[in-house]
Amino acid sequence: MRFVSLLFAAMLSAPAMAQTVPSAEWAHPSPEESGWSAAKLAEAEAFADEHDVSAVMVVQHGVVVAEWGDTEKPMELASIRKSLLDALIGIAVAHRKIDLSATLQQAAIDDNPPSLSAQEMQATIQMLLEARSGVYHPALYETPAMAAARPQRFSHAPGTFWYYNNWDFNALGTIYEKATGTQIYDAFENEIARKIDMQDYDPRAQHKFLGEASIHAAYTFRMSARDLARFALLFLNDGHWNGQQIVPQQWVRESTTPHSDADQGLGYGYLWWTSEAVSSTGNGGRNVFHLPAGSYFAWGAGGQYAFVIPHDDLVIVERTDRDLQLSSPRLREVAGLIDLIRQAGHLQR
Repeated sequence: MRFVSLLFAAMLSAPAMAQTVPSAEWAHPSPEESGWSAAKLAEAEAFADEHDVSAVMVVQHGVVVAEWGDTEKPMELASIRKSLLDALIGIAVAHRKIDLSATLQQAAIDDNPPSLSAQEMQATIQMLLEARSGVYHPALYETPAMAAARPQRFSHAPGTFWYYNNWDFNALGTIYEKATGTQIYDAFENEIARKIDMQDYDPRAQHKFLGEASIHAAYTFRMSARDLARFALLFLNDGHWNGQQIVPQQWVRESTTPHSDADQGLGYGYLWWTSEAVSSTGNGGRNVFHLPAGSYFAWGAGGQYAFVIPHDDLVIVERTDRDLQLSSPRLREVAGLIDLIRQAGHLQR
């Protein structure tokens, strides 16, 4: 309860913070005015074009230092949707509508037969946020790789094993809507999109993914690159925007701190990936990113990324338009683009 009290206090009494945030329109100083290399940014843009990147936003100190591609088109976010829900859950926790220690049994969460076992029902909401529920029931909106990697049912007790699990993420959507009485898309518009002046977000354009495998729908989102950059900037600013604490500061920090070793040598917080794992070796993979300590990102299939790099006061959004059936860049290519962009800003590794 002390953690919830801290969140509640942070929600109600925002500290005075000197930060630059965009108004209705983004500011676009020239690269030279921002201290960036126009030639290096052109090199990064050419690299992005070679790898089917549809839109990029580079925001430092709250202003756009580079922007190319179709940044206004709402594109499918894929799994970045999870980081959006994380923000809503943080607000609901602060208002004591969600208790992270509550079990699935207490929250009355089950699924289609074969239903959850007594052991699975002991998973807590916090375990779902960490992708450590141990519930390996079939889930909706999984990639083939996710479905193939799913552990055998009942193979891990709740809280003991990390697996990037769409069942956890989709069930969290159900939990949020039951606890708040509000649909996710309407909540996102009212709690976040309007408050940070998103330019292209339309709750009527959002649609849930339904199917027979599970009763828990996937809350798919479409969002433009420039609006996603605002969301990432909100987290860079510790949930604070233009004099208002929108997402509790403590929640932002808890969500973006690694709680588990994840794939690719990365870490995982609450519905956010982190550039650092908990242990020095992660899950045995090699971390391809060369990011400063404390960096984190939202990541979706098909080339969807929103990087938050507090060390540089920097946000980088990279999108590949899935409507066009383009080949998404490989992880090392994404890392290469981030390196080129940071080099254009004379930013050290």
